[in-house]
Amino acid sequence: MKANEESAFRAEVAQWLAENLAGEFACLKHRGGPGDEEAFPELRKAWERRLAEGGWTGLGWPRAHGGRELPVMQQVIFHEEYARAGGPGRMGHIGEGLIGPTLIAFGTEDQKARLLPGIRNGTTFWCQGYSEPGAGSDLANVRTRAVRDAASGDWLVSGQKVWTSLAHDSDWIFVLARCEPGSRGNKGLVFLMLPLDQPGIEIRPIRQMGGGAEFNEVFFDGARAAAADVLGEPGDGWRIAMALLGFERGISTLGQQMQFTHELEWVAQAARDNGSSRDALVRQRIARAWAGLRVMRANALRMLAGAAQAGQDGRDADLALQREALIYKYYWSNWHRDLGQLALDVLGPLANVLDAGEGGEGGDVRRTRLQQMALFSRADTIYAGTNEIQLNIIAERGLGMPREARGQS
Repeated sequence: MKANEESAFRAEVAQWLAENLAGEFACLKHRGGPGDEEAFPELRKAWERRLAEGGWTGLGWPRAHGGRELPVMQQVIFHEEYARAGGPGRMGHIGEGLIGPTLIAFGTEDQKARLLPGIRNGTTFWCQGYSEPGAGSDLANVRTRAVRDAASGDWLVSGQKVWTSLAHDSDWIFVLARCEPGSRGNKGLVFLMLPLDQPGIEIRPIRQMGGGAEFNEVFFDGARAAAADVLGEPGDGWRIAMALLGFERGISTLGQQMQFTHELEWVAQAARDNGSSRDALVRQRIARAWAGLRVMRANALRMLAGAAQAGQDGRDADLALQREALIYKYYWSNWHRDLGQLALDVLGPLANVLDAGEGGEGGDVRRTRLQQMALFSRADTIYAGTNEIQLNIIAERGLGMPREARGQS
């Protein structure tokens, strides 16, 4: 793609966002990100429909499935401009970014026809049922059970999932469950898709220290997944689950980094405003954070280039195991946690004071956002695989080192 074409496309995206992230949607700017996902859920769903109407969903999906099949660079540009404009956290991210591409890669024609349009149109919302109380970072230890109903061929699901983001605002959930009695580890698993509005499913909020409850526990007591809603084959669930996680570290990471850029700018401005920028150590930490962002961007582009060169289409479960991708989560989560601590240090005593306006009209919006970011960033090195698990993955899968000794479960 030529430079002038990239510039024209970037201008097109920026103009559309300026025209549409206005009026009733203006209040969504910079809202709905991590730690703030409870903000304006219904309005953000309406925003998803507006994006779909404008042709800004399914950018990389094949045209045959309702997408635009845009080249990688144009997708990168969209995500960067979206974050630059203050686009809200995407209610449709799990659907469009994770289960959608996985359906395209592994789904039956019937599944694609039934499930993809709602994702693409911003009318159906999904959540992820992976983690359990005893199977968080060690996902292969899942104990949620799926038993085949001999009469109907459907699957009856019993068990518990935890840390399920936005389950209370979702329509469907995909679940990794154990379908072969006596199986261990990553064997004997099935990947199921279930509607949440049915008997046998209970959703309970998990209140966080920041006050929000965007995470949930989801309990299954004989909940039903139709026979037609198994993705892949029974026993093949691990391969599907790992392929899906590969999509999680795709192009949208560039948008995440743009949001990080906004947060760093807020920290730097707060330091200028309260005079803490006169401290040489504070300036050094801000500079180090900026340099870290540039490293993060370079590695993300390297990840994307590697994926494009390999011609990955999502069918190879090893797509999540590129060395460039293996280090990404470990790097950004530690960087973001450090930024959160820097934000608190810059705010000084005010970091411990909640704004009377809670960031609303008349409140200190920037301080509230930085407080939310700092609190939520403490979880970054824990969810989606703890630091310790990430280092094991890098060592074992990326560097080919011997596996860590494990006890018998």
